[in-house]
Amino acid sequence: MKTKKIKILIAKPGLDGHDKGAKIVALALRDAGMEVIYSGLHQTLEQIIETAIKESVNVIGLSIMSGAHLPISEKLISMMKKQKLNNVYLTVGGVIPNQDIPKLKEMGVAKVFPGGTSFDDIVKGINEIV
Repeated sequence: MKTKKIKILIAKPGLDGHDKGAKIVALALRDAGMEVIYSGLHQTLEQIIETAIKESVNVIGLSIMSGAHLPISEKLISMMKKQKLNNVYLTVGGVIPNQDIPKLKEMGVAKVFPGGTSFDDIVKGINEIV
């Protein structure tokens, strides 16, 4: 039986201009057999939701280096609920202090990948939630 390929949107919300890590993670996920859509820099949350719907993704992976991971995640989760994206998982990676991980998970983030998380752990984490 052939399993469906996991489809993931890697997105850079807001004015954060640091995308090297997001691009490298996107390549690692692709190399692990996932279909990856990279949104590019400076995406609004509305654009991220629109792309997730249009591309029928399983996972939205936010890359946030700006320190605004809590308000951005909270707002995006609210928007995902309004759009009834109940089968889409949100993951967040980047500069995430350890004390914020429980807060992100409480609000509904499926997996958190702080800077330095190995590619194997990211791939494993994505596979666990989908």
